Amino acid sequence: MYLYSGMPLVLGHITIEMGDNCRVSGISTLSGRSMNGKASRLVIGHNVDISWQNNIAAGGNIIIEDNVRLSGRVFLAGYPGHPINAKERAEGAADHESQAGDIILKRDVWLATGVSVMAGVTIGEGTIVAAGSIVTHDLPAGVLAGGVPAKVIKAL
Repeated sequence: MYLYSGMPLVLGHITIEMGDNCRVSGISTLSGRSMNGKASRLVIGHNVDISWQNNIAAGGNIIIEDNVRLSGRVFLAGYPGHPINAKERAEGAADHESQAGDIILKRDVWLATGVSVMAGVTIGEGTIVAAGSIVTHDLPAGVLAGGVPAKVIKAL
């Protein structure tokens, strides 16, 4: 593993597994949410780049397979951090487990600058997501997707 620009901020109840030949910017945050008393998991494959100002928030499992590239300011939002109910939010209550979910990035995915991926999403092998997009549902393999919410633009 190659760390650059310092050490990432690691918060919460999370276990991290990382493959060989990975590069991680120290200006990133890796956090986890306790799920029924168990730690969330972040599993990073081989030859993965996690660029500067990434926020990876595991609300269960986040799986980043081999050869994935996360450009700057990517947000993997496995949990929201706050409940939907306004009264509960005002009281400082935690989010509900039903709001958390796994995120899976298959081999060779590239998330461009400023992409957000919401809980419960799988992005298929070799897919590229355009800058500034928000991914709210699964994307198939081998496509270029973009927009808010992200939609398939074309096959690659």
